[in-house]
Amino acid sequence: MRTNFLSVLVASIALLVGGCAGMPGRDPVQVTVADIESLPSEGMELRMLVKLRVQNPNDLPIEYDGVYLRLEVQGSTFASGVSDARGTIPRFSEAIVSIPLTASTLRLVQSALGMFAGGQAPEKITYRMEGKLNGPMFGSTSFQSQGELKLPANLRQ
Repeated sequence: MRTNFLSVLVASIALLVGGCAGMPGRDPVQVTVADIESLPSEGMELRMLVKLRVQNPNDLPIEYDGVYLRLEVQGSTFASGVSDARGTIPRFSEAIVSIPLTASTLRLVQSALGMFAGGQAPEKITYRMEGKLNGPMFGSTSFQSQGELKLPANLRQ
């Protein structure tokens, strides 16, 4: 009897986790940087508050309890942060989610030296943003965005 109960319990949990994680038919959220504000820094760190505009293109609201964000520049981590923010993004709607990020000054110097190692700035700088809105139960909504910024010729000389 106990074995049957455990089997049913494990199967039920597996179905719940799989059902929440997959959520077939849902479109990915669209995330853009709406604003960046500087925060008081400590020691060898640069701190900033990044405000993300999160658009929910789905017919169901997205509930979140915790947010994670990581920014990469030229393939290296530039800054990362977490927030215990919680809220709901209504169906077919958008919301601003704020996340404090920390960037190591040493990492910034290392990245800058790598970019200008040849004595000239690169033609373009690649970036990547990835993160997740942690769901209140088992699931989470992941997002990512990437692109490149082309530097004007007068900045590359």
